[in-house]
This record gives sequence, structure tokens and C-alpha cells, in this order.
Amino acid sequence: MVKVTIVGRTRDGFPLAQGLIYVNKDNDYLSYYRQQAEFILQEVSRRTLVPSKMTILIHHYCFNYLVENGVVFIVLCVSTYPRKLAFHYLQDIQKEFEKFDKTLIDKITRPYSFAKFGGIIANITRQYIDTRTQANLSKLNASRKQDLDVVTEDMFSILERRRNAGIQWMNPFATI
Repeated sequence: MVKVTIVGRTRDGFPLAQGLIYVNKDNDYLSYYRQQAEFILQEVSRRTLVPSKMTILIHHYCFNYLVENGVVFIVLCVSTYPRKLAFHYLQDIQKEFEKFDKTLIDKITRPYSFAKFGGIIANITRQYIDTRTQANLSKLNASRKQDLDVVTEDMFSILERRRNAGIQWMNPFATI
């Protein structure tokens, strides 16, 4: 299941939009994972995470991200959610994002101020909630012949690399 979605610019790591965060008992955890997504966005902008597609494992969740045309699309899913479906989701988000004027995207100066896109993310998220719908099963079966060329890494490895490089950073695992 899709939990958190963030869209940001790769040139400066600036968060542009996010999917709606639902208020429930997991809200504290979702806030924590949103911070992790922002950390990943910063790492992509610093070019320490170079693959254009990647899965990052963290606890019983995983982040999947896709970089296209200077924009990174990040989604947090439960680890049992099919990775191929998560990347279809990101591609759908990316296709909708391309419909907007690029100069508008470059002019945004306040984090998450592209609220109009949040509604679009919510609509696409609804389509991917149930992995057993006919549309989602078709996506999984259609791409079954294709192996995803996606690097998988653990979040702790990324943090360890950063620590060993001597880069000053705020610990994203600090308690909220």
C-alpha cells in the first residue's frame, strides 16, 4: 500500500508536492517517514544516489524513487507491496507532472506549495490501493516479462556511507 508520496526538484532537492497524508494512528510514523523521504530527496540532489530508479529498504517499508527530467518522484510503500506496481504508480505520477509548465515548477519557492498536484497524487493513489484490481493485475502481468532494472539498498547503508565520507548531516533517525 502506498503511504507517502513526495515530488521534488533534483537540482536543489526542493520538495514541490506531496500526496495527502491521512490522519490516523500511523500519522506519527508517516511524519517520520516523510522526513526520510526528504532526506532521500536531498541525497539525490547531491548526487550521492545516482541511479534513476532505486528501492531503499527501511524497517518494514521501502522507498521507491524515479528521476525523470530533473524531478524526483518518491513513494513509501509497505515492503510487501509489489515493486513493479510501485514503479507503475511513479510513472503515472510522472506523466501527470509533465503536463505542467516547466517554468512554473522552476518558480516555486515555498516547500510543498504545489498544492494543485497533491490532489492529482491522491487520485492516482486511489487507483493503486488494492493490488488485486483487474487494472493493477494487468500492469503486473504485462510487465512480468520485463525485469525491473532497479538498484536496491538499505537506508542504513546509505547513512553509513554518508557518515564515513565525513559529511555533516542531520540524523534522520533522531526521535521526533
